[in-house]
Amino acid sequence: MSDDSRNTLIRDSGQDLESVRQTPDTPQTRAPSYRLAFADNDFLLREELRPVRLQLELLKPQMILDERGITSTVVMFGGARIPAPERAAQARTPALADLSKYYEQARIFARQMTERSIASYGHDFVICTGGGPGVMEAGNMGADEAGGQSIGLGIVLPHEQAPNLYVTPDLSFNFHYFAIRKMHFLMRARAITVFPGGFGTLDELFETLTLIQTGRMARIPVLLFGAEFWDSIINWQALAAAGTIGDSDLELIRYVETAEEAVAIIDGWPQPDC
Repeated sequence: MSDDSRNTLIRDSGQDLESVRQTPDTPQTRAPSYRLAFADNDFLLREELRPVRLQLELLKPQMILDERGITSTVVMFGGARIPAPERAAQARTPALADLSKYYEQARIFARQMTERSIASYGHDFVICTGGGPGVMEAGNMGADEAGGQSIGLGIVLPHEQAPNLYVTPDLSFNFHYFAIRKMHFLMRARAITVFPGGFGTLDELFETLTLIQTGRMARIPVLLFGAEFWDSIINWQALAAAGTIGDSDLELIRYVETAEEAVAIIDGWPQPDC
């Protein structure tokens, strides 16, 4: 895309980049200093350019989602290690195998929400996951089964594989900065669903709750799948009893066990004023 497509009287960056490629090969043109700054990866990766990289990582998904007309999302957080039911027998622990039921609920939930999204011409309630395996794969799979689109917000990790095959290809993003990725999860969110998971899922859950609790984000449904799992790892009542959170903060979350329960809560949630 041109950097100044509205003004055809001034050469844009794409034209200049093409001109540079035709420049004769000399010691001067091979020197790093001669490269156009925006086309110089070595320059863009310098420590001093971190603020620019942060801005680029914020802008790229924002612009693409705006161009696609996506106005709201339903976010699905959950563990990458949760197996599909047919792969539960290969799970590393019996407890992990038992959690495979939430893979299936994630798939059903995403399919049902995507059916609603299609009714809004694909602009609202678009499924958004982290783009990886486990619960994320189930979410993108359910959206694909419904014939709709879904978003995958991936991040570069030393051990991470490619995005799952059910993310809509031109809505598959890759991030370097966790903070910017989490911003994109929440910027369009109309509901947050949280399935059993590990450190990453907990981080995403508590970031969401902190923003809502402090009034930095409007209150939306925060639905935790699996009361037994969540009660076993987080003692919400102890936090309230200690006074480190208020009793009213406990109302920020709702437990659900099935996709149907989650969909019913989202359907009944008051919609924001436009």
